[in-house]
Amino acid sequence: MTVPPDDPAIDAVGMVTFPAGTGTGLGYVARPRGNGPFPGVLVIHENRGLLEHFKDVVRRLATVGYVGLAVDLASHQGGTERFSDLAQVTALLAQTPPDQHVATMNAAVRHLQGLPYVRRDRIGATGFCFGGGMCWRLATANADLRAAIPFYGPNPPLEDVPKIRAAVLGIYGELDSRINAGIPALREALQRVGITHEIVIYPGADHAFFNDTGARYHATAARQAWERLLGWFDRYLRG
Repeated sequence: MTVPPDDPAIDAVGMVTFPAGTGTGLGYVARPRGNGPFPGVLVIHENRGLLEHFKDVVRRLATVGYVGLAVDLASHQGGTERFSDLAQVTALLAQTPPDQHVATMNAAVRHLQGLPYVRRDRIGATGFCFGGGMCWRLATANADLRAAIPFYGPNPPLEDVPKIRAAVLGIYGELDSRINAGIPALREALQRVGITHEIVIYPGADHAFFNDTGARYHATAARQAWERLLGWFDRYLRG
């Protein structure tokens, strides 16, 4: 599934900056070839920062017609690349208040919406692990999102669930007992207020099963989850 930066189907690949509060946000963008406008998707990384895998996810999205932007939630401290020890990135992300992460993600969405080749009314988001939890939180805080796909993300505050306007596809692994313990309460909260959603749990897959650079990669579940992701975005961002 890996897509190199020079893939002929994509264009404008590389790091970008954008205003984020009183500072500067960092991200990685890839767009499809052509004039567009295209739907846009925000990609939110795991708790080790903006690593190559998430840039690759952005490029994969670009090959199928989406402008992808992977936000770096360590931007306020100079970005992931500033750190030689990824444990420091993990600590930084954990110590940063969730509201600050949400503000950075909202700034990234505004940047994505402002690109001339992006349809500002067709914005989605996806995130993984820590980023899955951030994706849930972003969905409660940004009414412009039309679709959100958190992968094995911790629940957002359940009292904020009624604020969600996006159609949400929650993706989980069967063996991820810690995260999965929150699914019943989350499903009940989504159903109570009639939010369009689907919860999918992949048999035999664990936390982080989509990341093909990690030890828990599950090829079958990852492939099926990617196909389901594309179907969801096709329905709610293109339709």
